[in-house]
Amino acid sequence: MCDSRNKFLEIAAGEIGFIEGPANNQTKYQKANLPWCGAFVNWVAKKAKVKIPDCTYTPAGARAFVKAKAWQDIDNATPEPGDLAFFDFPNDDLERISHVGIVEEVKKNGTVITIEGNTTPDEKRDQRNGGEVCRKVRAYKKKNRGKVKPSLPVFIVGFGRPTFKECKCLTKQKQSQSQAPTQELEQQQSQLYTLPTRRDQSRIM
Repeated sequence: MCDSRNKFLEIAAGEIGFIEGPANNQTKYQKANLPWCGAFVNWVAKKAKVKIPDCTYTPAGARAFVKAKAWQDIDNATPEPGDLAFFDFPNDDLERISHVGIVEEVKKNGTVITIEGNTTPDEKRDQRNGGEVCRKVRAYKKKNRGKVKPSLPVFIVGFGRPTFKECKCLTKQKQSQSQAPTQELEQQQSQLYTLPTRRDQSRIM
């Protein structure tokens, strides 16, 4: 598949394992050495030619999605791959959205797989300033992971949905697929309808 959503996810996945440095918050995703989860999302979107609001300051990015009517609150969210997940972690001295990641996969058990910049692979270290690009499991429903495993805490507050474009080959493929049944039906109808013979005409008249 060559649509922009898949390219967006492919580029993000290719960055997993990146570690900042040598200075604190020093990355290729931005010029200034600042917390960079939003800069990572911006960088991936630019590479994939996907237009999103500037997420460098995560609360502003979330507000921009709300203004564009492309936002889903966590209470009634139905996330999709490619959505941006916005987080508010407790006990981080910031009573606001402070982190953002990319939804890679949506599970049926109330969790999503995300790709996040400036986080950590484990749950003990700083989730919003961990210095790595990691694949994470995050909950978006209060009851998640089934009956066997304990539910994960929900840190996501909502999702922003970018507008993705399909490539021309996919559009042509869909058009040809939609036209095929019509053409087949027309062919069947033409076979069913034949001009009456002279003998048949005499019966009609």
